[in-house]
Amino acid sequence: MEELTASFVTGFTAFTATNLDDLVILTLFFSQVNSTFRRGHIVIGQYLGFALLVVVSIPGFFGGLILPDRWIGLLGLAPIAIGLNQWLNKQNNDFEEENNDSEESQSSFFSSILSPQVYSVAAITVANGSDNISIYVPLFANSELNSLPVILAVFFSLVGVWCYASYLMTKQAFIANTLTNYGSHLVPFVLVGLGVYIILESHALSPLALLASSICLMGIVRKTSTPEIEEN
Repeated sequence: MEELTASFVTGFTAFTATNLDDLVILTLFFSQVNSTFRRGHIVIGQYLGFALLVVVSIPGFFGGLILPDRWIGLLGLAPIAIGLNQWLNKQNNDFEEENNDSEESQSSFFSSILSPQVYSVAAITVANGSDNISIYVPLFANSELNSLPVILAVFFSLVGVWCYASYLMTKQAFIANTLTNYGSHLVPFVLVGLGVYIILESHALSPLALLASSICLMGIVRKTSTPEIEEN
């Protein structure tokens, strides 16, 4: 019983310490429900991204090696690209949202899994998870075989708690009003800032290389998101 309790406390402490910042990101995502995202996109994407972080960290249990921090840091380009897309193509996104509202109401669980929004959330979760990996690898390496399933069960249970808590935060009057009025303008800057922090913190790119990469991403986003005008 003591070992079970210790494993629960260890899992809870490790998850909380490495995912407090995810509450902010998830709250911003949920503030975009019915516009950029659906609730299912966010929950499935968060679970998918977190599962990838755990899979990458599991080799620590067997004493193996993981990807270099600099490779993981390059995933910071994902939130930068997503933020630039939302910032530069807001009008296009709004137009698509109006045309797709009725179609989204018919979407199934399987179509949600295939949605690009799911992979956007998952990519940001992974990109923001370098600190998770640095903690989970030694945690798993020092875990016994019978305690590892308990820790993993706590982890994946808390992912759901995190999603629900973030969703409830958007229902608070002050938070909801603030996010409704400013959320769509704030999210792109938060995502870009998050990506820049991840890359610089991991030393994946120099500031100059990061600037050049961001300019290239800006050009790609503009080119691939040019609106098509149909004449009737």
